[in-house]
Amino acid sequence: MKYGICPLGIIPLRNDYNHRSELVSQVLYGDCFKIINQRKEWFKIRNQWDGYEGWITKNQCVEIPEEVYKRQESTELKHAANLFDWISLPNSVLFPIPLGSDLRSIDFLNHKFEGEFTTANNKDQLSKTAFTYLHAPYLWGGKTPLGIDCSGFTQMVYKLNGIALRRDASEQAKQGTTLSFIEESEPGDLAFFDDKEGNIIHVGILLQGHRIIHAHGKVRIDSIDQTGIYNKEIQNHSHKLRMIKKIIS
Repeated sequence: MKYGICPLGIIPLRNDYNHRSELVSQVLYGDCFKIINQRKEWFKIRNQWDGYEGWITKNQCVEIPEEVYKRQESTELKHAANLFDWISLPNSVLFPIPLGSDLRSIDFLNHKFEGEFTTANNKDQLSKTAFTYLHAPYLWGGKTPLGIDCSGFTQMVYKLNGIALRRDASEQAKQGTTLSFIEESEPGDLAFFDDKEGNIIHVGILLQGHRIIHAHGKVRIDSIDQTGIYNKEIQNHSHKLRMIKKIIS
């Protein structure tokens, strides 16, 4: 088995080994992964944090020994805490990294980081973290303040607070404990929404006062009731509520 790490701010993770293939997610700086297949200049990887799989180009990653991969797996979390920060290379050249970048193996890459980082694991901080992404544009497969999708948003907010969520909304919906009524929920709980066929297609983070923050066009705050998300701009419900999940007590 081969292992790798992302040495750049962001690497696109694609559905297939083709630059035109669908963007399914992004690999952020410092993310470690297993290399499970390869095709010419492409690696198929399995992300360490959430087990998500996809294809990246070989020239955008650095291979690492198994011990570095396992060390990161067992080391206390340490994530970049600002919207964007800077990594310093040995020649003093700087390059940007986004919020949520993993800093645990920075020594292996021989990089330096002098910014703020977070190791929080506190449900009370989830709402505060979520506000950091407010007005970030929607991007299918995105995971950064410059573009993010609904499940990428919830995953990154929880990740920054030390809590592992799966990548897709349908998979996140299988985690945690289901609540019977919205009145039982607390800020930080997740609300899931389905389509006419019953497929989970959307997720957001509940706030105080029957509000929800979610990525729909952009990361925005709307009202929520037992029917779903109510968008005041269109004066109608934009998403139909399926379930509410408590991930952490």
